[in-house]
Amino acid sequence: MHSLKKNMLVLAATMLLAAPLSAETTMEKAQSWLPTLQTSTPQEGFELAVKLSRVGVKTTQPDKEVLFRERDKYAQSGEALIHVSEVIAVHFQTVAAANDYWK
Repeated sequence: MHSLKKNMLVLAATMLLAAPLSAETTMEKAQSWLPTLQTSTPQEGFELAVKLSRVGVKTTQPDKEVLFRERDKYAQSGEALIHVSEVIAVHFQTVAAANDYWK
């Protein structure tokens, strides 16, 4: 399990370093599809967390052919699916905090 986490960190770092987008372009895109983290309900917040995760994957792997080819591999891996859930949970924590936990 330790080597899986290490491999995921290396992959994430590699994708970030290889990202061809400038900071300005990234900010423009973020403003166009993510104007706010505010949601009316926790359910909407969870849906936003899932969207953040999906957009993150598409941003780091823009080649749809590779994206769809690799999907079969991780869809059959319990460990990979647990890691996906962890990423969504981190995004949900961020959205919940931005919404003052819907108090």
